[in-house]
Parts: sequence; C-alpha cells; structure tokens
Amino acid sequence: MAKKSDVSKVMICGGGKIGQMVALLLSDCGDYAVTVVDKDKKQFSKFKKMKNVATEIVDLSNQKAIEKVAKKHDFLISTAPFFLTEIIAGAARNAGTHYVDLTEDVAASETVKKLTKGAKSAFIPQSGLAPGFISIAAYHIAQKFDELDEVKMRVGALAKYPNNAIKYNLTWSTAGLINEYCEPCNAVVDGKLTKLEPLEGYEHFTLDGMNYECFNTSGGLGTLADTLQGKVRDLNYKSVRYPGHLQVMRFLINDLNMKDKQDMLVKILDDAIPATKQDVVLVYVGVSGKKKGQYMQETYAVKVYAGEIAGQECSAIQITTAGSACAVIDLVREGKLPQKGFIKQEDINFEDFIQNRFGRVYAPGEITAKSV
Repeated sequence: MAKKSDVSKVMICGGGKIGQMVALLLSDCGDYAVTVVDKDKKQFSKFKKMKNVATEIVDLSNQKAIEKVAKKHDFLISTAPFFLTEIIAGAARNAGTHYVDLTEDVAASETVKKLTKGAKSAFIPQSGLAPGFISIAAYHIAQKFDELDEVKMRVGALAKYPNNAIKYNLTWSTAGLINEYCEPCNAVVDGKLTKLEPLEGYEHFTLDGMNYECFNTSGGLGTLADTLQGKVRDLNYKSVRYPGHLQVMRFLINDLNMKDKQDMLVKILDDAIPATKQDVVLVYVGVSGKKKGQYMQETYAVKVYAGEIAGQECSAIQITTAGSACAVIDLVREGKLPQKGFIKQEDINFEDFIQNRFGRVYAPGEITAKSV
C-alpha cells in the first residue's frame, strides 16, 4: 500500500487504444508514473504529449524481457491481446509486481489463477467492463436478496450512428470480439454451472425506448458463475447489439465456417468495418429473487458516452474499460483490496469502486466522459 504522497510506478503492456486510455487517466491524476511497453514503436506517438509517461520497446512474447522491466514497477497492467496473457502474467509473478488485466478469455484467466498460488503480489484479471465492472455490480445487487432466482447481465459497446449491414462499428479489439463470439459461454441454468453456445439465446432488449437484441457471448461473467453456483437458479451474460447484427455474425461464423479461421475473419472486419469513437456503452443488471418473503426485482442500468478527457477525444469503450482497470489499481494502492493473491471482481466493494475517481464513470444515470 502506497502513501498518498508516493508516486506509484505502473507498467502498461500494450500501446493500443485501451493502453493509451489507461496511460492518460493514470498520468493525468499525478499519483502515477507510467511506462508503456510494446514491440511496435509506431504505437508510441500517441504518448508523446502525456506527462509522466515513458515508452520502451519490449517484445511482449518474451517473458524475460517483460520481467526485467516489471521489476522496476509497482503495477503491471496488460492491455495486450488475450493470447499473451500467460506470458505477461508470468512475468509479473516472477517480478513480484501487482498484476491487472482486461482479458475476456476464460482459459487465459484460469491460467492466471493458477499462477497466483504463493504469489507475493495481487493478481486481478478481468478488470475491464465485461468481464469486470459488470460482475461487481451484479454481485452487489445479488447480496441484497435472501433468495436468488435470476441474475441477468447485459453489456453493449455500440456505435451511436451505425450505417452498415452489420449494424456495428469497431470500437475495441476485433480479435477479442471474435473470440467472444466463438468460445463457449459460462452460465448457471437451473442451479447448475453449464456452458452455453455463443450466438444463441436471442432476446429482444429495450433500454430508454431504444430496441436492441442480445445473445450469448463468452467471458463476460468472469468468475461470478462459480461464486453464485448453488445460490441462484439462472445466471447469464449476453452482449447487446442493434437488431440485425446477430444474423450477419451467425452467417459469417457458422454458415461460412469462420469459427476455425478467426484470424481471417478479424482481417476481413478490420479491412471492411470502420472504427469509431462516437460510441455508447450500455450496462444493465437485472436481479430477481426474494426479500423478506416477497418476490422482488432490482435493476442497475447506465449509459456511458464518448467525450473528452485531459484534452483528448476518448471513446466510451476506452473510458469504461480503462476507468475500471484504473479504479482497481487505485483500490490496491489505497489498501482497499488485498495486497497479494488472486482477487475476483466480485471481491471488490461496489461502493468503494463507484466512489473512486476512475470508477465513478459508472455512477447511475446518463453521464459523459466530461464528468470524470
């Protein structure tokens, strides 16, 4: 735990969109000195104007190289692709550095959990939006019930102005997106932990008068299914999209057999679908069950919009994902989370998180980045 006057050193593995946002938030607050590492020096141009941010060329597939730099830092956060998680987490383990990541990949997170046995630092994987904050919010509400019936978790990262047949614009990692669409989805059904097929479980979804569709995607539950198994009848996570998106993705992934050609599908989408910073993130949690013998429902819903932070235009998915990760780092720094071992998202106190300077972006109500 750092003193308030101390500057904590943070190493960011990956200089992409989310790495950029994490660096901006942490460096701008004045309590952190940041080093961004990546093997591609072209990524570093976006960090030149940031105060308290250094850059260093490091091959993120080389654990020893990462470990050497990590030893000089208090925290290591991975914003790199999920397939590098084991290497980066292993480097943090050997360096004795607190570790945070944003991965949605279930297998990668299980690997991180195994690495934490006997660790002298904190390991908090899946610290983004979903997995991440969605589990903190869902568990917070679930604890208010005497008996749980159903927990619904819904998240959408959407363009504000979609104008193509896929009804989608790229706002974050395309590889991560396709991974979520192809891997099995953890859930609790009739009280039992199970795996559901991705791109199934279609539902119509309405929020603030807008119509959406939602369907099963992988990774969003984090560890919550294990935590609530035997305590809830049904628990599931689904991604929210504009109507029509699911049909196109089923055609691409199932009918054209692109599930086994994910690299090809990522390239097709990256080449054909424009990215946007004009986006909105929807977060919805609905919990039903019994309170004092009465069947009740409680809901949490928030929209977060793109906006400007520290003079830079930032997308909603950058703000929410990086905001969550930075809040987790802050809470470890302040001693509000354990200083070693594996920490689940649902171990994080909702009120501590939502009152944090970075976590308050999720405060209930429609808010923009300018309120951060």
